[in-house]
Amino acid sequence: MLKILLIDDDPAFCLMLKSFLRRQQYEVETAYSANDGLRQLKATKFDLILTDFRLPDKDGLELLSQVRVLSDIPVILMTHYGDIRTAVKAIKMGAFEYITKPINPDETLLVIQNALRRKPAVAAQEEPFEPAEADLQFVQGQSPQAQQIEEVISLVAPTSMSVIIEGESGTGKEYVARMIHERSKRQHKPFVAIDCGALSKELAGSELFGYVKGAFTGAMQDKRGQFEAADGGTLFLDEVGNLPYEIQVKLLRALQERKVKKLGSTIDLDVDVRVLAATNEDLVQAVSRGDFREDLYHRLNEFKIGVPSLRERGHDVLLFANHFLRQANKELERQTIGFDDATAQALQEYNWPGNLRELKNVVRRAVLVAKASEITLQDLPPEIAFADITAAAAPSPSFGIQAPPSPAVAPLTDLRSMTEQNEKELILRMLEKVRYNKSKAARLLNIDRKTLYNKLRQYNIEV
Repeated sequence: MLKILLIDDDPAFCLMLKSFLRRQQYEVETAYSANDGLRQLKATKFDLILTDFRLPDKDGLELLSQVRVLSDIPVILMTHYGDIRTAVKAIKMGAFEYITKPINPDETLLVIQNALRRKPAVAAQEEPFEPAEADLQFVQGQSPQAQQIEEVISLVAPTSMSVIIEGESGTGKEYVARMIHERSKRQHKPFVAIDCGALSKELAGSELFGYVKGAFTGAMQDKRGQFEAADGGTLFLDEVGNLPYEIQVKLLRALQERKVKKLGSTIDLDVDVRVLAATNEDLVQAVSRGDFREDLYHRLNEFKIGVPSLRERGHDVLLFANHFLRQANKELERQTIGFDDATAQALQEYNWPGNLRELKNVVRRAVLVAKASEITLQDLPPEIAFADITAAAAPSPSFGIQAPPSPAVAPLTDLRSMTEQNEKELILRMLEKVRYNKSKAARLLNIDRKTLYNKLRQYNIEV
């Protein structure tokens, strides 16, 4: 029986989720703090960790970095919608996926099953990274910004220049790097991707350059580094700005001299590698702060490509959404045919702070919960379906597993958390948004119909 470690400081939530997962034939142990979870991880073998992002003694990023030192098992973060930017960063650090609270049981089970089916995306792999088939099936955008990127890729790909790819998390920087490799003279050689944001100071040297048997305690055999694995091909350094300063010195030498030295070895190895680097921060500012070596920056910055955020390329939103819908249909064995007009408009109007990664997750969840042949507003999280309304109200924390009466993801806009000053305005706006469907309005406000009718009388609202 597969074993899951559940970390959350809400005992009632842990009890409910533990009971649900046990019914799905999983063995579950619980911890109510990050340190308690780490203690259990050291003492017991687990197959997966499911953890809240906000814990009393650590946040999710700190916990994730410490888990990565102890184990390579997949980690799933549970977070409220307001933490999505951080959750995206956690994925870049090695988390398998995030799910938003209040959680949907079917979605949670699906993510857990996917995590347990796949090998964890850890940095310390012996073989070059090989992308999943779905990751390679990327659709080309049609917006002017997307067309410009394609032109730049075609221009720089045939050269041997090092390239810095800049953009927010989730914008598709690795896709740009892969396209450069695929259109280069090295296309038949390895493409090796490594997430520098997931590398601690201790891991970075051995991961990039390898080590020999006996180099340190636990080094039982020689390990090939990623420079060696990418020999003749392309090495993609994602979030390069997170590399420890000491490793930056060794990286500069490898780029300049085309030689690497394994940890514990006295022999230089010749390597022929083209380096592409990606970052979601301003490396010029990192240089000015002294966090990134200026000589390394100039060595990498032979050419620079900026990848725009999804909100800057609105014409591509539906193109990508339909692409992700086709992927989700295949993954979930569904036959959803598209989005109705109101849903399409909501997708285009939303800000997408998590960019393509967030859009992909939203579409996949919508396909999972949709009952009709088309995805409707009720299949989207309320913060997307009713963005103009939910922006007026802070989300009400809810930690229970909620199986909503409709296929909609459990609501974040909770009328019970609102003051009387805001109630009337919120009710009026919600009614207008749902075309005065009182049942739908009550559900999205997280109250029953009787309570809604009482509020309508209280505020003299005639519908």
